[in-house]
Amino acid sequence: MSSTRQTDYDIHVSVETHYLANQSDPSEDRYLFAYTITITNHGLIGAQLLRRHWIVTDGDENVQNVRGDGVVGEQPHLLPGESYRYTSGTVLETPVGTMEGSYQMIADDGTQFDAQIPVFVLSAKRVFH
Repeated sequence: MSSTRQTDYDIHVSVETHYLANQSDPSEDRYLFAYTITITNHGLIGAQLLRRHWIVTDGDENVQNVRGDGVVGEQPHLLPGESYRYTSGTVLETPVGTMEGSYQMIADDGTQFDAQIPVFVLSAKRVFH
């Protein structure tokens, strides 16, 4: 009898954020942020990232849902133990906001699953590190 262990599909997502003051214009309510994502396959089965879903919320509680294929034009495949790192960005109308979401993955055995992207803060103020 075979059973699927929870560790078969275990994608971990970590995030680093940076406020880009030189590309922002607070007088125009334009705050630009870069974020670097590291996706690591801690599971026992290889998996490919197919699609992304971001929920971007600014400081005024305005929510944007962003969906698309892959990340930065790629659909990386991660074998067990491998990581993929990329940098992207977003623009907010407020100096503080959050992002969270998920990556739709397909494992090498054909199983589709979502890898959760934990909520993280985007802040132009240094007190939020």
